Amino acid sequence: MINLTVNGKPRPVDDDMDLESYLDSFGLDLKHVAVGYNGDVLKREQYPEVVLRDGDILEIVRPVGGG
Repeated sequence: MINLTVNGKPRPVDDDMDLESYLDSFGLDLKHVAVGYNGDVLKREQYPEVVLRDGDILEIVRPVGGG
């Protein structure tokens, strides 16, 4: 187990999980998600290449409709 900070909250995660798999575990549509990873905004095609490590910081943002 490793520990991440996701949107400001501590979250335990399985070892050797890539970012795309992590996002998929929430059922998110990756076309409508922006991810900050340790201070950098990633392109969607980078998600499978990023292996999550202990201490990583993620900011996951998705648009919310309304008016």
